[in-house]
Amino acid sequence: MKGPWSRIGALTSHRGVTRERAPMKSRQPVRQDGLSLATKRIGAMMQSCATKSPVFPPTTIYNERWLLRLMLDWFSAHPIEGHPLNVTEKGRWFSEVLLPTTFTGSGKAARLAETSTHVDAVVGHFDVGTNGKADLSLQPDAKHLVVLEAKIFSGLSPGVTNAKYFDQAARTVACIAEVLRRADRPPSDLSRLCYYVLAPQVQIARNVFEKAMSRSSINRKVKKRVNEFGVKKEKWYKDWFQPTLQQIEVGTLSWEELLHTIGEHDASSAASIQWFYLQCIGFSEQSSKGSSQRDMRGE
Repeated sequence: MKGPWSRIGALTSHRGVTRERAPMKSRQPVRQDGLSLATKRIGAMMQSCATKSPVFPPTTIYNERWLLRLMLDWFSAHPIEGHPLNVTEKGRWFSEVLLPTTFTGSGKAARLAETSTHVDAVVGHFDVGTNGKADLSLQPDAKHLVVLEAKIFSGLSPGVTNAKYFDQAARTVACIAEVLRRADRPPSDLSRLCYYVLAPQVQIARNVFEKAMSRSSINRKVKKRVNEFGVKKEKWYKDWFQPTLQQIEVGTLSWEELLHTIGEHDASSAASIQWFYLQCIGFSEQSSKGSSQRDMRGE
């Protein structure tokens, strides 16, 4: 198979005649030097976001997804037995994951179908990329699966194109059930099965997520989705979704309580991540105000 550069033609020319340069015997030092320089420059660009002259929107860095990555990076290096974000032995974490859905179809059924569900991060025993760039599959001997959504001031996302009522919580739990089905792992086989939304304490106190994340709400919306597909999904609902909903722990975690836990073990890291959190809050508020002003102007 030709390298990707072969598709853009020769790399050198001489008197109008193109010639390919002979490959270097060793590319490893070049790759390492290039990586070092690239990461150094990327770091400098990221640092510009904390100045008055950023080179890209600060919210590219100061957002809930990067905040979550910082949290998971800390917990992966500091195991805390029993904590929701604990990375167990032989476990891992991964950000920006796609979970498979059972609600697929072609032809006439395509009008009901949906695509894979994106989640902010997953902790546990799983593989990524066996079917695609970020597709998740459970390991055969998995005992741990925690799915995480990160929020600052936004709520859970609404439904999919073909099912406006099928919100983020119902969709995610349904996809977790499908992950288990594809691995042929009953939920009772796992010692830890969870779905958490991470958000500011003020948002949790306002009950922004409470209604959508109730078991009754999740069950009602998934059952409605199953009914739309007729008898095709009844067995999946009975054998996989209902046991999953019964077993799974669904809840919210505040950024503040996570920072408190980190601070009990590592005050320096807690202070650093708290600073980052405050930047996320500040830029998120600015972004929200800017959007509201543009809406008022009709832009």
